[in-house]
Amino acid sequence: MSRPRPDLDRRALIKGAAILGGGAAISSLLPAWAQSATPGQVSTLPTLSGEDIKLTIGHTPITIDGKRRHAVTINGTVPGPLIRLKEGQRVRIAVTNTLDEDTSIHWHGLLVPFEMDGVPGVSFPGIRPGETFVYEFPIIQSGTYWYHSHSGLQEAEGHYAPIVIEPAKPDPVAYDREHVLVLADHSEMHPHLIFKRLKQQGGVFNYQRQTIAGLLAGKDQTLAERIEWAKMLMDPTDISDVTGAVMTFLVNGHGPKDNWTGLFKPGERVRLRFINSAAQMVFNVRIPGLKLTVVAADGQNVRPVEVDEFQIGNAETYDVIVQPTEDRAYTIVSEAIDRSGMGRATLAPRAGMSAAVPPLRERPILTMKDMGMDMSAHAGMGATGMAGMDHSQMAGMDHSSMPGMNHGAMPGMAAAGPPPGMAPPRQRGSDVMGDMGGMEMNMLDWSKAPQIKKGPGVQMIAPMPMDRTGDPGLGLESVGHRVLVYKDLIALDPNPDSRPPDRAMDIHLTGNMERFIWGFDGWKFSENPPAYSFRAGERVRVTLINDSMMTHPIHLHGHFFELVHGPVGHLPRKHTVNVAPGGKVSFDFTAEGGDWAFHCHMLYHMHAGMFQVFKVRPIEGAAA
Repeated sequence: MSRPRPDLDRRALIKGAAILGGGAAISSLLPAWAQSATPGQVSTLPTLSGEDIKLTIGHTPITIDGKRRHAVTINGTVPGPLIRLKEGQRVRIAVTNTLDEDTSIHWHGLLVPFEMDGVPGVSFPGIRPGETFVYEFPIIQSGTYWYHSHSGLQEAEGHYAPIVIEPAKPDPVAYDREHVLVLADHSEMHPHLIFKRLKQQGGVFNYQRQTIAGLLAGKDQTLAERIEWAKMLMDPTDISDVTGAVMTFLVNGHGPKDNWTGLFKPGERVRLRFINSAAQMVFNVRIPGLKLTVVAADGQNVRPVEVDEFQIGNAETYDVIVQPTEDRAYTIVSEAIDRSGMGRATLAPRAGMSAAVPPLRERPILTMKDMGMDMSAHAGMGATGMAGMDHSQMAGMDHSSMPGMNHGAMPGMAAAGPPPGMAPPRQRGSDVMGDMGGMEMNMLDWSKAPQIKKGPGVQMIAPMPMDRTGDPGLGLESVGHRVLVYKDLIALDPNPDSRPPDRAMDIHLTGNMERFIWGFDGWKFSENPPAYSFRAGERVRVTLINDSMMTHPIHLHGHFFELVHGPVGHLPRKHTVNVAPGGKVSFDFTAEGGDWAFHCHMLYHMHAGMFQVFKVRPIEGAAA
């Protein structure tokens, strides 16, 4: 089937946009909720809602920052239509494929029957060209979610859109208006070419490497550090694989120059629903001049937390309340984790206003901590040197794996030190291997993870992985203001299942950055590894151990899991979690019957093999 020709009227509009500056035409190619200078979302605005919804997947040319680009669209727009639903309703969504390749839609974060989950080869066969598939399921939750393709690399081409589900009961979050902000990345380079180049050369898009000029100027690592890292064949500036060198960072389909604008009246409480739909980029979000009160994470209400900035991994969502009191504009900054670019939008009382855009901050440099080799806890091991010691590193005492023991909730056990984001800058020269007192560290000690399959897909095994859920995120340790951390999150409502886990398991996030091989426990999905098996209804504690030097946002389909910290019964519930380099994250979940995708939500990592299946079967003798 040949690719359908673009609509001629749409082409004429785009041509007219180039002549007229593009404003009117660009808006016409966006859904109402995503258009700039929108007054804000209310239930009466035209969105897709009700019990029967129709979506069409196709090819459409779009314009970003004045440049015409190709996209895979939903109903002709990027992002696709906002679907607004009500908790307690039932919905039928008919998806028609006009592409010349298979497509699909996954309802990210929605609890649906596994046959409706939308993962080709796992829960259904996919949607063939020219065919229509009808998804039908009940809506049993509320909050901010999104939907996207799970076929090939279509998500990177624009196949994504938001979902807002209104609660059946009165919303515990009070606000006067709301805006949905879909963060994304988009490249003029075809995603399959991007993937090919990543396989051909590690760090091919990293234009921020250390230089001799930087060394002579006293920047970045010292000479000793550079020599030690070179011996290990590691690049401390390889943060995100795909960078702003080939990506434009978007807010609601608008590039930084397009400047999407959301309106407010001074004094209003404005709810901002942030969704990171980027194929590859983790973002750091802030609004200079405004405090951000986080009220929901991954669609689940949390006890309000006031911060100045938060890091949002791929596929995560955060709802925040802001209350601007001045009659002026504010810049919404979504800065790439590697500082190679930023998305930019504006919050303003009137259309046409803008605020100063802050410059990109200095890009981060990976440290031994990001290799799972943090030795700071072992410095000064005298009587007073025990303060700040990470007890989880004691050999044979992995407290995170002890069912029912929530050490994060123990009074007086909170880590000492400045609030997240307020730490003093790291001193140059503090990360040299020689500073570890001559201790030798084996970077590939297979005995530390005997379940890992040996092979070229495992470049390193973190020698001393630690819980980093109290860390603000790579590059945010010393920004000088309060940054959200996972340990700030406490569920507003009681957990639906507070049973202690029946068993525990470790899953290692493995990779070879130079060869761009990614997987779980040393297996790429293409190698047909055995699925992770569970029994329906059992409680399991899973500890994710990141044996790479890259942040991985890990998503489990069909479930919410509870991060293992906070008050018992109010653990934060999420569907996606960032696992920091050299770090580990433990969560408990209750297995639901079906075959469920489990993967890194960096699209190119998933495509390279970091994908698995959680196979959940009924307990023997129980009714199917």
